Amino acid sequence: MRTNMYSLTCLYISFLKLSINAFDYNCHLDLIKLLRQEGELVKLRRARQKMSELFPLTEEIWLDWLKDEIRMASESTDREKVYELFERAVKDYICPEIWLEYAQYSIGGIGQEGGIEKVRSIFERALTAVGLHVTKGTAIWEAYREFENAILETAQPAAGSIPSPEQQQTLSAQLEKIHMLFRRQLGIPLLDMETAYAEYEEWSEDPIPEAVIKNYKKALQQMEKSKPYEEALLVAETPKLAEYQAYIDFEMKAGDPARIQLIYERALAENCLVPDLWARYNQYLDRQLKVKELVLSAHDRAVRNCPWTVGLWNRYLLAMERHRVDHQIVSENFEKALNAGFIQATDYVEIWQAYLDYLRRRVDFTQDSSKELEELRSAFARAVEYLKQEVEERFSESGDPSCTIMQNWARTEARLCNNMQKARELWDSIMTKGNAKYANMWLEYYNLERAHGDTQHCRKALHRAVQCTSDYPEHVCEVLLSLERIEGTLEDWDAAVQKTENRLARVNEQRAKAAEKEAALVKQEEEKAEQRKQARAEKKASKKAKKMKPGDKRKVEDDDDEEWGQEEEEQPSKRHKGDGDSTHAEEEVEDMEIETGLFGRSTPARPAASSKQKEKAAASRKEAPRILHDSAKDNLTVFVSNLSYSMADPEVKLKELFESCGEVVEIRPIFSNRGTFRGYCYVEFMDEKSALQALGLDRRIVEGRPMFVSPCVDKNKNPDFKVFRYSTALEKHKLFISGLPFSCTKEELEEMCKAHGNVKDIRLVTNRAGKPKGLAYVEYENEAQASQAVLKMDGLTMKENVIKVAISNPPLRKFSDRPEAGRASQPMIPRQSYGARGKGRTQLSMVPRALQRQSNLVTKAENGMVQNSPATSSASTEEPKKMSNADFARMLLEK
Repeated sequence: MRTNMYSLTCLYISFLKLSINAFDYNCHLDLIKLLRQEGELVKLRRARQKMSELFPLTEEIWLDWLKDEIRMASESTDREKVYELFERAVKDYICPEIWLEYAQYSIGGIGQEGGIEKVRSIFERALTAVGLHVTKGTAIWEAYREFENAILETAQPAAGSIPSPEQQQTLSAQLEKIHMLFRRQLGIPLLDMETAYAEYEEWSEDPIPEAVIKNYKKALQQMEKSKPYEEALLVAETPKLAEYQAYIDFEMKAGDPARIQLIYERALAENCLVPDLWARYNQYLDRQLKVKELVLSAHDRAVRNCPWTVGLWNRYLLAMERHRVDHQIVSENFEKALNAGFIQATDYVEIWQAYLDYLRRRVDFTQDSSKELEELRSAFARAVEYLKQEVEERFSESGDPSCTIMQNWARTEARLCNNMQKARELWDSIMTKGNAKYANMWLEYYNLERAHGDTQHCRKALHRAVQCTSDYPEHVCEVLLSLERIEGTLEDWDAAVQKTENRLARVNEQRAKAAEKEAALVKQEEEKAEQRKQARAEKKASKKAKKMKPGDKRKVEDDDDEEWGQEEEEQPSKRHKGDGDSTHAEEEVEDMEIETGLFGRSTPARPAASSKQKEKAAASRKEAPRILHDSAKDNLTVFVSNLSYSMADPEVKLKELFESCGEVVEIRPIFSNRGTFRGYCYVEFMDEKSALQALGLDRRIVEGRPMFVSPCVDKNKNPDFKVFRYSTALEKHKLFISGLPFSCTKEELEEMCKAHGNVKDIRLVTNRAGKPKGLAYVEYENEAQASQAVLKMDGLTMKENVIKVAISNPPLRKFSDRPEAGRASQPMIPRQSYGARGKGRTQLSMVPRALQRQSNLVTKAENGMVQNSPATSSASTEEPKKMSNADFARMLLEK
């Protein structure tokens, strides 16, 4: 009873999931499995039927379905239904087992009228489909021969009787059929050909003809050439795409269309979700075989397997038009394409363009009006509305910002329908959608008017272009003057010159103001950087003054401070900034800047140093000044950062870790004056190969934190060098998953994702302390598997968290937003969102507001009005006066 309740619950959940998302492939499989276990044959048949309408079924699913239906078939009408099911099964993929099952099942109906010929017809179709299959084709040939041998046995006369002329003729014809089967088989390169040849020698009473032997030897040679590719397929792991591609290339050189088609079909049976493979196969069929039924079947199967790939739908529409398929069928397939669930907004623009091109080619534009022309105009209007309503709502973008569909509509009206009025209305609409600022859009309109309109509208368009264009106003001004020079009157010329001069004067004025503003900002930031530099120098000098003592101790401390200062100045040039995680969420805060005190920020408090560390630091101060890093050894050294400050004996700990990459010459951890470890170090290897191998340890977890390993590059000499590990471009084979529970492990996520394809890599996004952020990247074998995973995983619940799944398309990483340490030629500017002291342990500034550095320094005039500071005013360049403690006290007393 408990098992039955559990099964019913599972069935209810499966039905519920499918009611929400009918394209959940795995849910269909689960439902079929449960119904089969429960013996619900009627519901099972409906579930299989529904799944077959949405997806091509695999060989295993078809065989299970066929065997169930065969067991239930009892009457002749049921047998016909099974035949229909077999016909559907053999269309999805090339499956020798299904063809063999089909032929053997048809033998059971041999007693019906025309039964023998029907069996032979099925066997012949099976040989055409899979008879060339090197490893599995032999089974079809043998089954066919056994069937013909059985017929031969029934045609033999009774023992001791003399056959009649009719019987003798029947026997001779049947023997010839078997001879022909042997000869046909021996002319094809198949596995274990020698056995078939020996069997023919034993069966035949006559010697084997020379022509048959010649063809057999030729096929045997071909088999030897194919054997390496077949063996590679046997030992390769799924999906064997590279091995199949090599096999296809080999068969292409041989040039046998049937064999090329078969190897493509074999590859697609195991890689049915690879759009590129379908595209190459369809292209071959379109250009080489050009058989209507074969071509259209392949295109149909391609879009059923990869419905999210717009390129396959475009090729399908072209193939249907090329083979003159009925217009109603073409329109129905286009509607299916719109409901296929494309990944990008631009995909919908592309499929609409393909369909509109098809409709345009159907129109006879010599007639003023026709049914086809009205359908084309209606489709243009629907396309514009569809992109505005459906696509923008789903993707938050139109996918067609330059209005290419409306442009094509306008050109069609102007050039083919001689309707310039409609073309002008459409182009006005294009300009109102944010395109009026682009010179090329105005010039497109001008060229259309020039070709199909009149001079007055050309002039009007160019005058508007001069007024509105912001990207290349000089160009449209030049075109306007060229028009008036050729066709305009003196008044037109004068008006054009005045308009262009006024416009260019305004443009130059705006550009000059923008340049001044930019220069002022640069100057302001330079002054701020200089002020921060002076403040640091004064602070350092004051600290030295407090520590000054007579005797040798002063000299030792001075030397130590000099080394520490060198570190402060030199180290940022080699600071590992971390490759970051190019997520769809906000970028990680660069805590390394905090830890090292970059940009004038205060260094946060360190954990108390152990006595052993203090002794080690004291001993190091007594030694000669230590060189932190020799830039001549950059190629042998890696920079390691984001380590725990409390790490005991970092040299020992890291040496154990990095010795796996090669011989370590030296590990130089960086300590502060107080002897505390600063969380980063240099690791020098004996050879360059070891240093390169060490980069592979980047992000390795060490004492609970991800360790960053980067090359040693002096950014003073290589200012453009950036350490950035992950791509920021659209990655169609990779998923971005958000909303994950923080307790989610890599193994749990992999278990959920591998059901939808071959998972190559999973990366859980963490912060610099190694804590999870609820984000992850999952890389699949190909974009088809990734697209399927998006459809099936988006919106699932994982540990009470609803996750979001999308194709990885991270925003571009703006390196320019953050200054690069080590560039002496550029000022170091902190992020404006931080406080006056940068992002430290607290966002509160400990400096009184009156003393904080303002982004725009202001001073009070005598009349109480605010004036611009010297830093931003073009009239004055004086430095703001620094306030002493007494000045500060007087200011407070006045308030």
